[in-house]
Amino acid sequence: MTMDTHVRRGHPITFGLIILFGIIELAFSAWLTSEFNKHPEDRTLGQQDRVRFTLFASIWTVVFSALFFILFMHSANGSVLTSVLSHLIFLALTWIIWTAAAVAVTQMIGGGLNCRLDEFVYCDQLNVLEAFAWLIWLLVTFATIVVIVRGISALRRGDGYRGGLV
Repeated sequence: MTMDTHVRRGHPITFGLIILFGIIELAFSAWLTSEFNKHPEDRTLGQQDRVRFTLFASIWTVVFSALFFILFMHSANGSVLTSVLSHLIFLALTWIIWTAAAVAVTQMIGGGLNCRLDEFVYCDQLNVLEAFAWLIWLLVTFATIVVIVRGISALRRGDGYRGGLV
C-alpha cells in the first residue's frame, strides 16, 4: 500500500475518533459547567474557568474537525481547505488549545483523583475530563505529525504546502 492509501483510510478514522472523543469531552465539560453554574459556591473561579476552557476546546475541536472531515471526504486533494497548510494551521492551533486544556485540568485535580479518598463532589467526572483531554491531545499530536510528514513529502514533489495530503 502506498502512503496515499494510508492517508485516505487514516484521515477519516483519525478525525472520526477526534470528533467522537471531542463529543464525549464536550458532554462532560458542558455538564460540569452547568453544575458549577447551579452551585457556584462548590468551586473556585479557577476550577470553573478550566472546565469552561475545556468546553471551548471541545466545541472548537468538534466543529472544525467535522468540517475538515467533510471537506476531505468531498475533495481529498483538490481544495485549498484540504491542503497540508490548512490542516497544519488547524492542527497546530488545536494542539496548543488541547495542551493548555489538558495541563490545566491535570493541574486542577493534581494529576488524578482517588474518588474513594478525595472529597471532590464531581470526582469521577473530573477524572473523565482529564482522561479524554489527554486522549484528544494524543490524537491531535499524531495527526499533526502525520501532516508534517505529508507536508515534507509535498515539498519534495514540488507541490508546496498548498498541495494535498494525498
